[in-house]
Amino acid sequence: MIASQAFKSRHFLVLFLIILIAFVLRFYKLDSYPALNADEAAIGYNAYSLLETGKDEHGNPWPIHFQSFNDYKPGLYVYMVVPFVKVLGLNEWSVRIPGALIGVLTVIVVYFLAKHFSDKSLNTNYYLLPTLASLGLAISPWHIHFSRGGWEVNVATFFISLGVLFLLKAFTNPKYFILCVLSFTLALYTYHAARIVVPLLVLGIGIINLQSLKKNLKIILISGFLGILLLAPLIKDFASGEVASRAAGVGLFADTGPLARINEQRGEHADYSGPQAKILHNKPVNYTLAFLENWSEHYWGEFLFLSGDDIQRNKVPETGQFYLVEIVFILAGFAAIAKNLKPWKSILLWLLVAPIAAALTFQSPHALRAHNMVIPLTLISALGLMTIINYLGANLRGKLIRNTGYVILITIIVWGFIRYEHMYWLHMSKEYPYSSQYGVKQLANFVTQNGQKYKNIVITDRYDQPYILMLFFSKYSPKTFQNSHVLTPRDQFGFSTVENYDKFVFKQVQLEGDRVQYPNSLIIGTDEQIPKEANIIKKIYGSNGHLYFEVVEN
Repeated sequence: MIASQAFKSRHFLVLFLIILIAFVLRFYKLDSYPALNADEAAIGYNAYSLLETGKDEHGNPWPIHFQSFNDYKPGLYVYMVVPFVKVLGLNEWSVRIPGALIGVLTVIVVYFLAKHFSDKSLNTNYYLLPTLASLGLAISPWHIHFSRGGWEVNVATFFISLGVLFLLKAFTNPKYFILCVLSFTLALYTYHAARIVVPLLVLGIGIINLQSLKKNLKIILISGFLGILLLAPLIKDFASGEVASRAAGVGLFADTGPLARINEQRGEHADYSGPQAKILHNKPVNYTLAFLENWSEHYWGEFLFLSGDDIQRNKVPETGQFYLVEIVFILAGFAAIAKNLKPWKSILLWLLVAPIAAALTFQSPHALRAHNMVIPLTLISALGLMTIINYLGANLRGKLIRNTGYVILITIIVWGFIRYEHMYWLHMSKEYPYSSQYGVKQLANFVTQNGQKYKNIVITDRYDQPYILMLFFSKYSPKTFQNSHVLTPRDQFGFSTVENYDKFVFKQVQLEGDRVQYPNSLIIGTDEQIPKEANIIKKIYGSNGHLYFEVVEN
């Protein structure tokens, strides 16, 4: 009994150390790196606006979706930020701490998810799988990247993971059904992609465990009714049209490529409008093929292990979503699952469902929208690593040879982790200088100190949504802003912006014309927009050393 308790204590100490690693990796320099981006600034400023006025930046009282850039952000993360803004003030910490904390909590959830699939007898394997899984997520490039910032998707992944854990437990202990419903409901209030992934997950796992469901119909019906009540405000808000129109704007059907392909293919037939052309080349066929291509791209080795997402904000140079060595672990994990498929059916289903929401948009593969995919792949990778460790222990003769094998394995993993950290901290902001809003905080500080004596402050709109960052860093009065700005119509990408408020004007800088139109003003443009012979009074560099703005006094 004493030996058993000592064994458990040792493994909980290991779990504590893993949690500590996860915490450090997510909180170190969280307030300064990477630079705050426009979406994070919008979250923070809307939380600040709620505290000050009870309305969002555009004057909507306590919304479920925040209008923001007319992209109607799901509101749960904004409300999570509110108490931090109240206590810490409007700054990077208050926006990012909730996401980083949730990232650490997800590591704990994965520990217990993996434990669910472990051998229940008291041996090293019982703790080895959850230990490897939680450590794998703690140092995961995919998970670290989206934990270090105000990313709603990171919170959605946490609630999806927690919901899956409670659902799996509920089949043997029905009281977990209510906790499962609460977790999944919170995921639906957090991120758009969860609204596709969660129903498919629940349906699929329910079918896999149909016999258990039949035994617990009463509590399932009660839980389902509770879920409908909790989701009623969300459904009502979604039915208003604005939220749905935003989702349609980034949806697969907004991509005209398949339509152009239909016309091209029909044009190659002798009879363009004949039955053969229409049956073989039409919207259902071409958009289905486009969806399947998008979906399958999330499993490509280049995306997962080499280069990651195409969008620079979502990636680290020369780094995939997983470490390169994990391709071996994942393959070994699949081999292990093939020998004992039944308990892993739900995880395999999750892996298949995870990128469906991303595949229904015209940008693919997409690390952000398919973020929940990191959980099943991490579990499978951990299973594969455990299988390899057990194989080395059983087949390498002699303690020295066996330990040498372990050292080589650990060295490869540690090298991959060190290289990732090096690429993240040293190279990411320099190789992708426009992946986040570097330089804007420095500009805001300069304008705050020097802008009072000028009639106007004209700032380039070259960088994403500059108005919200200036509002954030200057802590501009939300009440004043609500009553004195106009949101532009949506652009071709479905976003709106604010072109001016107070003395600020955001536009494409054309120095000669702006000198005439805005006398006694500061004109702030990029290096390309400001001629070298202009009267440049200040050059604004980002924390990465890149020149972002040049300030001209007019």
